Amino acid sequence: MKAILTLALSIFTLGLAAQTQWGAKFEQIDNLLPTPNQYRTGSGEPGPAYWQQQADYKIKVTLDDTNQKVTGSEVITYHNNSPSTLKYLWVQLDQNVRQKDNLGAITSGGSAIPDNAKAIGTAQAQSIFGDTGFDGGFKLMSVKDTKGNDLNYTINYTMMKIELPEPLATGESFNFAIDWWYNVNDRGLIGGRSGYEYFKEDDNYLYTIAQFYPRMAVYDDFNGWQNKQFMGSGEFALTFGDFEVEITVPSDHIVASTGELQNPSDVLSKEQQKRFDKAKKTYDKPVIIVTEKEAIANEKEKATDTKTWVYHAQNVRDFAFASSRKFIWDAMAVKVGNNTPLAMSYYPKEGNPLWERESTIAVKNTLINYSEMTIDYPYPVAISVHAASIGMEYPMICFNFGRPRADGTYDDFIKTRMVYVIVHEVGHNFFPMIVNSDERQWAWMDEGLDSFLEYMTMKKYYPDLPYNSNDPASIVPYMKGSKDYQRPIMTNPEQSMQLGPEAYSKPSAALVILREQVMGPELFDQAFKEYAERWAFKHPKPADFFRTMEDASAVDLDWFWKGWFYSTDHVDVEVANVKWMRVKGEGQTFEGQVQTQGGNLGEGEGADGNPFFGQPQELELTDTQVRGEYRGEIDNDAIRERFAGKNVYQATFTNVGGLATPIIVEWTYKDGTTEIEKVPAEIWRYNEKQVTHMFVKDKEVASVVFDPNKELSDTDLENNSFPKPASNTDSRFESFKKGNGN
Repeated sequence: MKAILTLALSIFTLGLAAQTQWGAKFEQIDNLLPTPNQYRTGSGEPGPAYWQQQADYKIKVTLDDTNQKVTGSEVITYHNNSPSTLKYLWVQLDQNVRQKDNLGAITSGGSAIPDNAKAIGTAQAQSIFGDTGFDGGFKLMSVKDTKGNDLNYTINYTMMKIELPEPLATGESFNFAIDWWYNVNDRGLIGGRSGYEYFKEDDNYLYTIAQFYPRMAVYDDFNGWQNKQFMGSGEFALTFGDFEVEITVPSDHIVASTGELQNPSDVLSKEQQKRFDKAKKTYDKPVIIVTEKEAIANEKEKATDTKTWVYHAQNVRDFAFASSRKFIWDAMAVKVGNNTPLAMSYYPKEGNPLWERESTIAVKNTLINYSEMTIDYPYPVAISVHAASIGMEYPMICFNFGRPRADGTYDDFIKTRMVYVIVHEVGHNFFPMIVNSDERQWAWMDEGLDSFLEYMTMKKYYPDLPYNSNDPASIVPYMKGSKDYQRPIMTNPEQSMQLGPEAYSKPSAALVILREQVMGPELFDQAFKEYAERWAFKHPKPADFFRTMEDASAVDLDWFWKGWFYSTDHVDVEVANVKWMRVKGEGQTFEGQVQTQGGNLGEGEGADGNPFFGQPQELELTDTQVRGEYRGEIDNDAIRERFAGKNVYQATFTNVGGLATPIIVEWTYKDGTTEIEKVPAEIWRYNEKQVTHMFVKDKEVASVVFDPNKELSDTDLENNSFPKPASNTDSRFESFKKGNGN
């Protein structure tokens, strides 16, 4: 009995080892995903008990253009919709990332003076020495309840814990007020997602103001409080709410903002109001609301009095604005389903003529294409603001680079950079501003999905521009790199080794492959749209995306998520061998036998010049008899007749890179014609290292190439062809690739 048990355990262990060796990439990923529950279902949709918090803000903020300072006060109404009773609240103080000795700076570990360097630049010195000389961070003046009582709070770098006077039960709300100020950073000197740009020539500033107010952290069913520190790379996790914001600026400034302008008659001239109203009914081209001539005049005035611009925004997760006396402003209406949002652009004269020609049109194109692939754009405006060397997104507004040369000229490269960053940043309205993922934890859920839609939009609206980002071919240099400097897509952005590929271009390339080569456009588009509809104005997690894509398509994608998102494997498939056989027909005979790939091109080549060397191997089809309980007969002659004279190519593929992938091959025939054929990735499910597949052809093949159009991110093109040449310069190999056969 013991011997039998030992044998059984041995067989089980061997089977488990074999499964680990050969089937691991196709195991289901349920063990990697959270267990479905009443909040998030196994289908990937919100559960019947799904809930989320709400935070409403009333903010008054003043921009000091003389001292580059923001002063503000806010009242936050926090609604506890969770099933939990809360004893404290967490508030984000993201400006504190610019305090000296902030956590991100003192733990960066990436700055070093090059060996034997005798001099370094001043800006580099600031970064390496960890001292910008800038007095950054929020200066809190008061934290009180609405009765004026001080609230106890503790600041931990970029997070503030507020102790509640009484526990906040389910269904209750709590109001509290914060007064603060902070110095605005010079982006040209010390960088940052927001700040100011100084124009020395006309002595003016352009402000892009964000993370300017203390913001509620997210409390949800998945994490509890998402109070992970802001260290610079991981962006934001935010709660939806309604905003009423008053922005006081110099009277000659123009303000672009999240939300709808409530008092145009107080801040715009009568002529500007007329133009603004006209833009709301104009669909064919942008209407100039503030002209370049007016902006240049504003640059010279330097007003000392102020105006207050009032904006309201409903159901947004954040708020940002831009302000400058340099702004030119144009706008046009866009038809999106039953909605008519305004596409708008604000830019200094340094952006023209490029921005006047292209920016608002790019906003329009983005709203239309993203809406078609997700949900109809629901907000009243979408704004592109021109600011140097930045691409950053907020609800209804984004800040974008792409500046012509000083003389106003530009080429296609400058235009392409400007257009794609506008598409990308405006596109962020959908991910994560509407489909509100947790950027602090999962950068790819907004950056990767948005980069994919950016690629789709550029491909559709700008096919003639030299845009070559976010597709399978563009990620190859990264995928070929050392694994020591790579981390999976499912990595927190603060731990990412190369954030650009790992959060942007690799997930985008993966989704392109998923759409074009795995699922097909129809199934992919249906499932992707389903995800957007399910999670619009909610807080999805990675499992919700993975599960929805499968639930809405009936395509098992666990192998895909596991390989592309949880590993650093790459695509490198070798066409190891192709064996040529021909089915014998009536009266046919063959001489000779196939010779498989040799060391040099032409070795064993037959008289007919076929690159598969010599004559095909004869393959005879013998009679098959019906077995078992069946009483019928097999028509062996009919089967022989159907296959008689067919060329059979037995191809062997080796998975060098380790990533499971569809097999796409291009057959070039002796007559010069070509054919593309695809085998689904599931072919690797029995053997992840090497597979063999039979291809039956009417014509003789001259050559076989894997991934001929570079659609799978294959990293080594040298092993993609059969027959393998002695060198890529061999003229006979080139003729075989063209199908000449001699």
